Amino acid sequence: MILFLTSSPTGPLDGSYHVDGLDPKNNLTENLRKYWKEDARCLIITAAPDGFERNDEMTAFFHQALEQSGFSVSQFDLWDGRTADTSREKLHSYDVIFLGGGHVPTQNAFFSRIHLRESIQGFDGIVIGISAGSMNSADVVYAQPELPGEAVAAGYQRYLTGLNLTKTMILPHYQMVKYNYLDGMRLFDDITYGDSFGKTFLVLPDGSYLMSEDGRESVWGEAYQITDAKLYKICSENESCCYERKVHAAWQI
Repeated sequence: MILFLTSSPTGPLDGSYHVDGLDPKNNLTENLRKYWKEDARCLIITAAPDGFERNDEMTAFFHQALEQSGFSVSQFDLWDGRTADTSREKLHSYDVIFLGGGHVPTQNAFFSRIHLRESIQGFDGIVIGISAGSMNSADVVYAQPELPGEAVAAGYQRYLTGLNLTKTMILPHYQMVKYNYLDGMRLFDDITYGDSFGKTFLVLPDGSYLMSEDGRESVWGEAYQITDAKLYKICSENESCCYERKVHAAWQI
C-alpha cells in the first residue's frame, strides 16, 4: 500500500495560489506518477454519507482534477450512503482509494459502519487522504474540535478509532486555522496544545503531505510537530524528510 496523506491535494483552500488539477507542489504529482497504473480504477469514500448532491459534485471534481493533471482513469466511483456493496472484495478491486474531506467524526462513524478499518487492510494500491480522510487514516485519530460547541461539549470524543493505515495523527490546513478561535478559545494554544501531552501531532499546511511506501514514512513540504504543548518545525517547503514521531529541543519554535 502506498499512502499520500494530504492536507489538500488540489491546492490551498484559502486560495493563496491557483492550481489546475492536482497540486504539483512538493513533488506530489511526480511521486504519484511512480505508482499510478494506466486506466486506473478509482474510488472516493465520502465524509458525508447523506450529502448526495455534494458527494456527486466532489466525485466529478476529483475525476476532472486527475484528468487535468494527465492521470489515466478508466473508472471513478463513489461510496456514500447510497452504496449497497461495501465489501472487502469490491474495495480491493480498485487501484486507487480516495478518503474524502469533511467532518472527522461524521466520516469516522461512516467508516465504522462499513467496517472499512478491517476491509482496507492488505489493500495493494494507492490511498490518497484528503484532510479529514488523512486524519481518519490513523490508528488512533485526534478529532480536533472544529464546529461550535465541540470544544466545550462533555460528550465530544477527541480520540477515535481510525483505519490503522498509519500511527501518525495529522492536523491539516495549518496556514488557515492556526490563529482560529473556537468556543471562545484559541484552537491551537488553548485546545490542541493541551491535548498533546504524551502524544504527537503532525501539522500540515495545504500543499504538504505525508507519504508512506510500505510503512516507510516521509514528509514532503513545510511541516510541524506538536508534542507536550510545544511546536517544532520538522521540514521546509520544497524539502522531504524521513518522518519519525520524535522531536529534538533545537527544533522548537
